[in-house]
Amino acid sequence: MSEIYTKTAFITGVSGQDGAYLSKLLFSKGYKIIGITRSYHQDNLEKLKILNIDKEVTMEECDLLDLSSVITLLNKYKPDEIYNLAAQSSVGLSFKQPIGTINFNIVSVLNLLEAIRIIKPDVRFYQASSSEMFGKVIELPVTINTPMHPLSPYAISKASAHWIVVNYRESYNLYACNGVLFNHESFLRSNGFFVKKVLNETVRNRNNSDWLLKVGSIDIKRDFGFSVNYVEAMWLMLQAEKADDFIICSGKSITLRSIIEYVFKKLDVPIDKLVIDNDFIRPTDIEDIYGDNTPAKSILGWQYELDFYQVLDILIEEELNEFSNK
Repeated sequence: MSEIYTKTAFITGVSGQDGAYLSKLLFSKGYKIIGITRSYHQDNLEKLKILNIDKEVTMEECDLLDLSSVITLLNKYKPDEIYNLAAQSSVGLSFKQPIGTINFNIVSVLNLLEAIRIIKPDVRFYQASSSEMFGKVIELPVTINTPMHPLSPYAISKASAHWIVVNYRESYNLYACNGVLFNHESFLRSNGFFVKKVLNETVRNRNNSDWLLKVGSIDIKRDFGFSVNYVEAMWLMLQAEKADDFIICSGKSITLRSIIEYVFKKLDVPIDKLVIDNDFIRPTDIEDIYGDNTPAKSILGWQYELDFYQVLDILIEEELNEFSNK
């Protein structure tokens, strides 16, 4: 007897933190989940396995840079919803690989939207936009109408993809929307990202007298949130009556230095273990940014009240548990 699903959803970037938490959320709502990956191997299931959701996701290989491959997959499953989370998402790496970053982050979105337009125009499409698109902002908080001044190849690629989504929505009446997510963290975050790096290194080396935490610019401010709650906003965006773009954020910014100081204090690590390393300083960077989440709360009914120090408490506990279990 085959299972009865409420809806079918594609998730690109299913192997990342958001892909894993979104899979868990959609499974709890009765969805059939198709996880799309460029090349399938067991490592892609690592985060899904941690959440005990790997057996509930059907993995499919698809090169998002090849339109015919995307069309074939869309024809095979005829999904109700597509969540496009796949991207080269490192700002730092985008300076080293600008062509690859810009090519993938733009063409993949274009191919997904073209396939929807040709094969199944009633698909609801979610695009993971980024607060990095706004760059140097004159006025805070950032709203969906804030002018964009991207400061990295990654940000440029995300801004382009964002406007492609708007264009397809307006030109072809597709249900396509952008979720402009500000920084959001979780235990499943990759080690290359700042908060995870600080937590991972500090927990593992707090008793190592030779260890130093090497970082770049830490007096910049960012709006940080919790991935588990942010994926709920993604789902809510595709359940709304009308497709639109939303800022998903905490609404407050804190310095990277204050995050390090909080983690060090919690783990009883002296502050002289912190070292500024010029190798980690980016060519350009945003000094301060935070967003306005009022529309997401009032229109979508999204709820988010966490202070980032509360999130850090959760993450520190999870890192300590992981370390003690090894």
